[in-house]
Amino acid sequence: MTIDLPSFSPCDALVAVMVAVSASDSNMRTSELLAIERIVDHMPIFAEYDVDRIRPVSQSVISLFSEEDGLDALFGLIRDALPERLYETAYALSCDVAAADGRLPDDEAEMLREIRYQLNISRLHAAAIELSAQMRHRVL
Repeated sequence: MTIDLPSFSPCDALVAVMVAVSASDSNMRTSELLAIERIVDHMPIFAEYDVDRIRPVSQSVISLFSEEDGLDALFGLIRDALPERLYETAYALSCDVAAADGRLPDDEAEMLREIRYQLNISRLHAAAIELSAQMRHRVL
């Protein structure tokens, strides 16, 4: 079964990568969904974004996860939509979603590795982004 998806806007691609991390362990936690909502509501990059797009973008990601080559298709959509200068932004937002619940299941860690690979994030930059996400989501 092939899914005919329209192309993503840059903001759709950022939402898609955040949803992909959350959904990667087959358990989209409330804290992760709230993190996505908070990011979209407060980050300047989403100032003009139609929040009603979150649901269809999320459904597209979930649908692609069930397809044999869906992950490749997802990253194709993301790379087509995002200018290269936003690749590290996408990774940073993904790390924030992954850190939101205070745990990093193996599936989420694997998805973060895949995002690093697919978006060609240098290991040094990735480490800095990951550390800053951990710091922002620490609790007492």
